Amino acid sequence: MTTDAVEFPPSLWAATAPERTLSAPLSGNAETDVAVIGAGFTGLSAAIETARRGHLVTVLEGKAVGWGASGRNNGQVIPILTAAEPDAWVSRYGAAGERMVKLIGNSADILFDLAREFDMNAEAEQSGWFQPAHSPGRVALSRRRVEAWQRHGFPAEFKTAEDSADLLGSDFWYGGMYNPTGGHINPLALARGMARAAEGLGAVIQEDSAVTSYAHDGAQWVIKTARGTLKARALILATNAYTGEVTPSLAPRLARSVVPVLSWQMATESLGDNLRRKILPGRQAVSDTRGDLRFFRYDARNRLITGGAVMGNFDVANRVRKKAARNLAQAFPDLGLPEMTHIWSGYVGMNWDRFPRIHRLGPEGWAWIGCNGRGVALGTALGRDLARVVTGTPADELALPVSEPQPFPMHGLVRRVAPTYLAWLKRQDLREPKVDKIP
Repeated sequence: MTTDAVEFPPSLWAATAPERTLSAPLSGNAETDVAVIGAGFTGLSAAIETARRGHLVTVLEGKAVGWGASGRNNGQVIPILTAAEPDAWVSRYGAAGERMVKLIGNSADILFDLAREFDMNAEAEQSGWFQPAHSPGRVALSRRRVEAWQRHGFPAEFKTAEDSADLLGSDFWYGGMYNPTGGHINPLALARGMARAAEGLGAVIQEDSAVTSYAHDGAQWVIKTARGTLKARALILATNAYTGEVTPSLAPRLARSVVPVLSWQMATESLGDNLRRKILPGRQAVSDTRGDLRFFRYDARNRLITGGAVMGNFDVANRVRKKAARNLAQAFPDLGLPEMTHIWSGYVGMNWDRFPRIHRLGPEGWAWIGCNGRGVALGTALGRDLARVVTGTPADELALPVSEPQPFPMHGLVRRVAPTYLAWLKRQDLREPKVDKIP
């Protein structure tokens, strides 16, 4: 998708999502009740909830709806986080942590219910999510993780090695954790569907409107772009990994509290019926227990959507393409070495302990940051709670464990060396973890 003002990153999603006409940018002076910065899953979810609660809401997007991580990810809808276990949330944040666990555990249902409610043409398949264990040692951790989520009332299930082979069509893994509420979507189609739903409820979305600054002045927030000024009673900052990318000076402390890590996605050719029935017959979303993650799922055209990461900056797209193809061929020998028809990338916001952070920016001002690769379901669910807190729901009734930003010292250096983290993850993948503690 290319417009006069915004060039959309090429991807399978850009080639297949329903078209959207770019909305007019902010120009001149305007007022609203709630201002949202960023038209990704969080910002659009917040706009839907704000509008349905009867408040005026304006979303300012620096590029186009879904231009950032929300339109470039793998599309897996995963109702857990990467490393922050449910008991760890409760230990760290108490009652707020308990509410956060509930939101995380319900996050996939929240997303799929929203897609169904507004009849979004987003290729939504709530077919379940499976995290197979890549080693015998990880099986014990999978059991512990299942038990932890079950204690909190969520439908996690343990799958044996035999169950895993039946579910995946491969004996490459050793069992693992299954959650039936997960699944997958076309992420850019979902973002555009959410934008359509928000606009249908009366929300205003203004694209090509990069925010240059925001500040609380008197009883209102003043948000400025190159061509206009928006005043609002409340503000939601929903820029996550791209907080420092479009306008580096927008929120420097927040931007330095995460490291944007490039994540590569790609798609195979459509699989024929014989392979489709043999490989992943239930069409679940899959991402295993490796640090150097192996992940895949089908799209609506029976392509396998996968991806990966490599170290270094030389010929990255080609190297990661070959690596992902080898990984699929190793797990599914009948597939052979697949050709990739599309390859694209985008940033994931990572922080040091992989706990997402929620911050209070000031009076009626909120932000969250640090998706750590789980932003699809989490961002959608958090957008709803952020909208509720700025439209009258007390914060102590919502999943908003507030903390102060913790910028990385020498953030620029950390960002440059972050890709070498992959080497450490590979070494960790070869080690059997202790089973008395979930990492």
